[in-house]
Amino acid sequence: MSVRTRTTLAAAAATLLTAIALIPLTEEGTWYAKAVVAVALLAGVGATARRFSAPRPTVVVVELTASLSLLSLFFAREQAVAWLLPGPEAVTRLAVLARQGLADVTEYANPAPLTPGIALLLVGGVLLIAVLVDTLAVTYALAAPAGLPLLALYSVAAGLAEEGGAGAFAFGAAAVGYLVLLLADGRERLTRWGRTFGGPPADAAGRGQRPGRVRGQRTGRRIGAAALGVALLAPAALPSLGTSLVSGLGSGSGSGTGGRGTGNSVDLLVALRDNLNDSDDRTVLTVRTTSRRTSDMYLRIASLDEFDGTTWKASPRRTVPLPPRFPDPPGLGRQVLRKEVTSRITAAGWYEQRHLPMPYPATWAEALGQWRLDPLSLTVSGDAGATTEGETWQVSSLEVLPTREQLASAPAPGPELRNFTDLPSSLPDEVGETARAVTEDAGNAYEQAVALQEWFSVTGDFTYDTEVEVGEDPDAITRFLDTRQGFCVHFSFAMAAMARSLGIPARVAVGFAPGAERGDGSVEVNLQDAHAWPELYFEGVGWTRFEPTPTRGTVPEYTRPETTPGGATPTPSAAPEDDELTAPKPKPSSSASCTPELRRLDACPDEDEPAAAAGGGPRWPQVLLWSLLALVVVLVPLSPMLWRTRVRGRRLGTPPRDEADVAAHTLRLWREVTDTAWDLGTVPDGSLTPRRAAERVARTGGLDGPRKDAVHRLATAVERVLYAPRARAVPELVADARAVVEGLLASATRPARLRAALAPRSAVRVRRALAARAAGVRARSARRAA
Repeated sequence: MSVRTRTTLAAAAATLLTAIALIPLTEEGTWYAKAVVAVALLAGVGATARRFSAPRPTVVVVELTASLSLLSLFFAREQAVAWLLPGPEAVTRLAVLARQGLADVTEYANPAPLTPGIALLLVGGVLLIAVLVDTLAVTYALAAPAGLPLLALYSVAAGLAEEGGAGAFAFGAAAVGYLVLLLADGRERLTRWGRTFGGPPADAAGRGQRPGRVRGQRTGRRIGAAALGVALLAPAALPSLGTSLVSGLGSGSGSGTGGRGTGNSVDLLVALRDNLNDSDDRTVLTVRTTSRRTSDMYLRIASLDEFDGTTWKASPRRTVPLPPRFPDPPGLGRQVLRKEVTSRITAAGWYEQRHLPMPYPATWAEALGQWRLDPLSLTVSGDAGATTEGETWQVSSLEVLPTREQLASAPAPGPELRNFTDLPSSLPDEVGETARAVTEDAGNAYEQAVALQEWFSVTGDFTYDTEVEVGEDPDAITRFLDTRQGFCVHFSFAMAAMARSLGIPARVAVGFAPGAERGDGSVEVNLQDAHAWPELYFEGVGWTRFEPTPTRGTVPEYTRPETTPGGATPTPSAAPEDDELTAPKPKPSSSASCTPELRRLDACPDEDEPAAAAGGGPRWPQVLLWSLLALVVVLVPLSPMLWRTRVRGRRLGTPPRDEADVAAHTLRLWREVTDTAWDLGTVPDGSLTPRRAAERVARTGGLDGPRKDAVHRLATAVERVLYAPRARAVPELVADARAVVEGLLASATRPARLRAALAPRSAVRVRRALAARAAGVRARSARRAA
């Protein structure tokens, strides 16, 4: 195994060992196996490119192209050409997954679910670091700076990991990988010097080993092991220094302290039940709002999206400080009517809650103290002890007004919502069977959701009872379905679980049902308005409220029975007045898909707008693909010139320090002179002696004076190499070769120099070398077969 091959393997190993620190960031570590395969293949591609003496920039381009192909193979196989080549569809698919991954990273806390987007970011990031490390350590022989991308990879992992997630093992693996890379590079540098300095141990000299190298390698290993030991043991020996500099970034839980806003769902549910059974129905919140639909204003506190078979709870996610404007609600399309309203909410002096009750979906909020936003659920949690006790906050929110047609025609949810349809294996089969029986006549997901709501609230003979225990076992839902007695927690939990069994993304919201209007125009929300309700997701509309609990809250207008023939026109209260619409009104359209309600409101979507929006959006994946193709188109014609420049630089480089390489170096200099003459039109003649060939080069190349003497001195040195018993170093031989090359180029015409630069005739040696190597492989294969 050559020394450069060892360095290539060491660079790949260093990247993979450092990437171990990323494993705790996800619930599943299966992505690491793909990273191992991808980095190994990438190392092979880089070694092959260097084997054929490709210019260093070309090696980098080849490795980047190979990385894109590997990502296409792993994540966009169906869109790629022949499963591997990244065509426009594959690049677009990778771009979509990357955007989803970036969104998932900001939404989930660690360990995050291994979504396709997160897996792409992890594998792609490791591949990018592998390219950088291989380029620095192997292609450019700069092993020490290669530690910078490794440090960046480890720092990202340590900064995102839970406390203790990137611990001593991950640090030790990264450090060992870097030390192995340095040792491999050091060995390569030692081989360039031949015998190294240092006195031999007695036993080493006796066994015929190179004593200096033995001592140097042992000393290097000892220094590396000592440094690694100090790095691992120093934190334990110095407890006053605390944890690492990045510990505490994103740490904490509960109400959002330190960057997480999970919320304690058990406490919320217990408080909800206690509030419903409290005989003193005190005022909790006072709301003043610009909305005219206060009967539909639910105030959410938390969103519960994880179901373990016994209860629902909120996923731990990363939160951010309150931004000036909240992200757009997930899934809400521009065709859905909406109105933005502003509300001012004041909490009672005794009401202490670490979440802000707000309408959904909120677009911005302003409150005293430190509050943080969960970008996925659009809930706000307190940080550094912030609570609602006696506080007043303002919030802007959207009144979303979907039609039945929009809900009924919603397409199937994408893979990014897979977590919202997960059900535990411990959930009894009776839940799914009951859901399918109730919805057997439904034709789509919307009709299934309405059927479930109708069954719970009207036709299923359920009774509202706040004295029923919530239950914390897998049979709690089936007991509720059998007894048909419970309160909002039972109804919302059961409907959300049954919706998931039908493939509809669902979660549970906890907060307050609409309060009662007072004479001064404000709304009063009391203790017994505490409530829980399910939210189901429909593509194009987003998370949509349903109300399965009988005698509580208000049934959404888009789920009420149709009041006119044909079912196209909802009741008059279903849509706001024209002057309430704040969303842009598209131009009317004569399309058959425009409902009578939308025509009445002059809000039919313009058929030309989607096409215009699609045409005006960013197309950077296509730009990237065409840029790569343009780069290939440019590099292929210029590859002979790049190869010739690279070879000339290596041949005319620093003279050898070892006498054993004098002969090979002299022949390389002579080859450069003859190849330069060949590029300019003088075809080499193998029948001539070096002296006769020098005379021919001087004559056809127009050399005279010192340059003619230089080519003859070079020819004399070549004759000594070929015929003398021992080669002897000739001073200034490199300078003579450079002078001859410069003289040949200076005496040639401009067209000849341009032809020699862009299409050097000597590049045919590459083709001959490849043909000879292929013939050798065939010959060896034939001998083995015989």
